[in-house]
Amino acid sequence: MSAQDPSKLLIVDDLPENLRALDALIRDEKRLVFQASSGEEALTLMLEHEFALAILDVQMPGMDGFELAELMRSTSRTRNVPIVFVSAAGRELNYAFKGYEQGAVDFLYKPLDPDAVRSKVNVFVTLDQQRREMRRQMEALERSRREQETLLHELNKTQEELQRSLRMRDDFMSLVAHELRTPLNTLFLETQMRSLQLKRGNLPAFNPEQMSGMIKRDERQIKAMIRLIDDMLDVSRMKSGTLSIRPARVELMGLLERVVNDLSLQAAAASSILQLATHEPVEGIWDEFRIEQVIVNLLTNALRYGGGGTVELSVHQIGCNVRIDVRDHGKGIAPDYIDRIFEPYERGAKSGEPKGLGLGLYISRQLAASHGGELTVQSVPGQGATFSLLLPCSEAEVPAPATVSA
Repeated sequence: MSAQDPSKLLIVDDLPENLRALDALIRDEKRLVFQASSGEEALTLMLEHEFALAILDVQMPGMDGFELAELMRSTSRTRNVPIVFVSAAGRELNYAFKGYEQGAVDFLYKPLDPDAVRSKVNVFVTLDQQRREMRRQMEALERSRREQETLLHELNKTQEELQRSLRMRDDFMSLVAHELRTPLNTLFLETQMRSLQLKRGNLPAFNPEQMSGMIKRDERQIKAMIRLIDDMLDVSRMKSGTLSIRPARVELMGLLERVVNDLSLQAAAASSILQLATHEPVEGIWDEFRIEQVIVNLLTNALRYGGGGTVELSVHQIGCNVRIDVRDHGKGIAPDYIDRIFEPYERGAKSGEPKGLGLGLYISRQLAASHGGELTVQSVPGQGATFSLLLPCSEAEVPAPATVSA
């Protein structure tokens, strides 16, 4: 109910002619007048409406005005409704004193003075309008307070996100510098050593066997920088929705065998073993390069954080889907960190030297989604982690090249 709504008035009298007369006396466009011919009917109306004033006849058959007032004062809904008693009995009966004892605000004797009645009703209608206007203002203030609290919460959240973004930017620049500096320093030192050997005329240092070793070392450093740049470009393409996916028919087990073989030296350097469980050939419609990229990311992470144990790679056919599991036996992932590891620039290493940009899992999950699949992880601290790549292996026609957005 707004402050502009008409105030509601209740008049109670067992005589219809009295009700009509009083109704005509107090009604106007700013008021709604409800009539009741008994105490029971009045109580029913009070349960349905909020009244600004109740005018009760004292002498009624059944429940009289005093009894009705006593019941009104006994319930919280009607306790504060102002009551004006009306009576045709003589003043010598001292009804007025009893009426005030029942909580009445006034007592009128019949015949009623029209001006006095209108004046008293005007007072209570004005009070009702003021009370409702105050209530409306209080409700508006409370809404405003809640909105301000919500806005403050959103501002604080935005500020935290901004600060986190700034920290991520600074960390990112630091990581890029570190990751690029390592292979560049190695290449620079190699170049310095070769220059020194040439100046000294030490040509045996450049025999075919030595040259082959130099070239392989150079290739490893260059590939590390290319991988770093490719990851950053992939993230940029994902965010702009321009990363191309080119599906074709792929035999999965052959792809996995090739990846395991390529990473065998890296596994040996980490004192680990890559173990691919046997499985019959599995074919699907995927982008072979991108699926290989995901598997390499998962295996590289498992070697990095697996604590030097065996890294198990297995394939499971589930209806028209295939699930690839990569399991390590390292320290595992803390429950509160599970969701964060798939965010860009999040890394498993919390101390010591940075290990990568923290883009691998983010890129891998996006690539899984681009194939209509998903990448999930299950881990118990102290018992390692299992990353699962679920892919649909549709036998439908190869679709047109698609793009993926972050």
